[in-house]
Amino acid sequence: MTQQNMSADDALSDFTIREITLENVTKRVYIAGSGPAVIVMTEMPGISPHVARFSRWVRDAGFAVYMPSLFGRDGVVATADEGAAIFRKACVSAEFRAFAAAESSPVTSWLRALARLALDECGGPGVGAIGMCFTGNFALSMMLEPAVLAPVLSQPTLPMDNPAGLESPPDELAAVRNRLEKDDLTVLAYRFAGDTFCRAQRFAAYQEALGDRFVGRVLPDHAANPETAPFFSVHVASPHSVVTAHLIDEAGQPTIAARDEILAFFQHRLSPETETRS
Repeated sequence: MTQQNMSADDALSDFTIREITLENVTKRVYIAGSGPAVIVMTEMPGISPHVARFSRWVRDAGFAVYMPSLFGRDGVVATADEGAAIFRKACVSAEFRAFAAAESSPVTSWLRALARLALDECGGPGVGAIGMCFTGNFALSMMLEPAVLAPVLSQPTLPMDNPAGLESPPDELAAVRNRLEKDDLTVLAYRFAGDTFCRAQRFAAYQEALGDRFVGRVLPDHAANPETAPFFSVHVASPHSVVTAHLIDEAGQPTIAARDEILAFFQHRLSPETETRS
């Protein structure tokens, strides 16, 4: 993939744009590549050039990427003020539960339907999903859908007001854990050590809820890129976005190792050999 200017807007011209209606809700979805499907859910404040770059890495690793537009202006490097406004709007949206512990965001029902559609369109043993920041926990909630085999939680931030809280209600967590055990699956998760939005207490809570099926990775703060977009430089004071805004795109960097582990996780879980073994 050619080097891209992360400080300039991204036209997303190498993605096919579709308006997809599921459960009587229509959302714009950016699709690229071929192979088993992976759903990439954007972080705040929207599908930034960094999020699009990660989706291209997934595409180039041999997958069909489905990247739904959930908030913000697609492809734009948002200003600090615009990003803050997008965040505030999402916090009061009926689709999200930003401050409610033990209450899944309603949008996850639509995302599970998208996973079913993606599996039908792309085939394979199943679908991968990665959530980031505001959407971090969504990949876990999507495990209620049998099509999802490879969930990744990158710096899951919700609920915002309880560092040790989990967005998923107890019955959902129990159902997910049962499925992880029954199907011999795992959940990958990432955070920076000093992240003030996704703290150690949250990973500890996931560990308690999911046992050794939860595989948490903690990166050192010095591994975070200090050069970030305006929204992050103003409103995100700590290292936060592992594979997007705070990733350092250089060989040997811990964030690149995290990216490569995620891609290998998708390849392992979604390969045709996995379907044959099952």
